[in-house]
Formats: sequence, C-alpha cells, structure tokens
Amino acid sequence: MNSSKIPVYFVPGLAAGREIFKNIKLPEDRYEMEVIEWLIPEKGESMAAYAKRMASHVSKPNAILVGVSFGGVVVQEMAAFLSLRKVIIISSVKSETELPSRLKFARKTKAYKLLPTGWMLNADDLTRFAVGPRSKKRLALYQQFLHVRNKQYLDWAIAHMVNWKRTEIDEEVVHIHGDEDLIFPFKNILNKEDCFVLEGGTHIMLLNKGAEVTKTLRQIIGA
Repeated sequence: MNSSKIPVYFVPGLAAGREIFKNIKLPEDRYEMEVIEWLIPEKGESMAAYAKRMASHVSKPNAILVGVSFGGVVVQEMAAFLSLRKVIIISSVKSETELPSRLKFARKTKAYKLLPTGWMLNADDLTRFAVGPRSKKRLALYQQFLHVRNKQYLDWAIAHMVNWKRTEIDEEVVHIHGDEDLIFPFKNILNKEDCFVLEGGTHIMLLNKGAEVTKTLRQIIGA
C-alpha cells in the first residue's frame, strides 16, 4: 500500500471472496483498498487466534477496517491486535445480544453441529444459508461471490458465529445496516439512533445497493 494514502482493509461475508466489494468505490488519491480473504482455520483454533492471524495481514498502522456480515464479527475481534483509525461493520452485529433468535436457539441446543456442511458445499445450498431463502434473484446474485467452500472453514465459521462471545458493545464501532435484513433483523440492533440505516437494504445490499453503501461509507470516513 502507498504510505501517503489512508489504508482501508475489507473482510467479506461468510464464504465470500474479494469480488463482493466490486461496487465499493473510494477516491483513489486518498484511499487504498485491500481485501483480506478468508484463511482456512487450524484444527481447534479459537476466534482470538484466528483474528490474530487475520490481523497480521493489516500491514499499515492507523488503517480503517471494514467487515461485512460474519466478516463484521471478525474485524471486531481483529481490532484487539491492531492500532486502527476506525472499525466499520456492514450488515452485521456488535454483540451476541443482537443475534437473531434462531441463532440463539442453535447455540442453546447445539443444533448448528448437525448442519451438513459437506452438503452445503453445493453453491445453491450455501447461498441459501448465507443470505436466506426468500428471493431467487438475491440468491442468484450472491451465489457468484461465494468461493470459500472448504468444509473445515464452514464448520469453524458457523460454530463461531453462533457462539460468538461478546456482551459489551464497542461504542467506537460504526454500524451500517439495512432495515430489511432477514439474516440479522434490524429490530434486534441496539443503539439504532447511532446506526447508519439504509432504507430497503437487505443482507446483500453491498451488491444490490452498492452506490448507497458507498455513499454512506464515504460519509463516515470523510471521503
């Protein structure tokens, strides 16, 4: 990265690759964008250990770190190992309190352990899990960006999403959320008055409302 520019690192959503950020445009004379792609977890690796490995890919100090969905969870954990200018999450949650009831139920019953992640390596099934089953158009749009279908990664990511242990919200984290998100419903989001809300935004608004997300992101970082 060019040292004269502000570095902005992005972490994608569950199983997604760098292409998910194709609609995010920042002024190239002031910002330099880089995507940190998913690492394959080591056997029995903790969230903290994984976040530390991910954080090692942030080579510049005082950077902006942006995470989407599960990536939003991971960037909050990465922040413990970095000196950052700002942490921004999109279509994500700031604490376990904001998780939907179905994930809290999965945690309590350990039902997530029964998920056939080997079967979910099929693109259609993985997409339905990542963005919800209600829209064929959204499924088709998001499916082309799901590249990480490694079973070890999926098992690890789902377990750590369901069992995320964070009760205290970091007030410094900036939150962008859609009011029609079905995966992380807006009704569960705390401190709504401090959240940048995109009207009509769904869990894949990064793709189908990319211009609006970019506008909000630029407003936050001063671009």
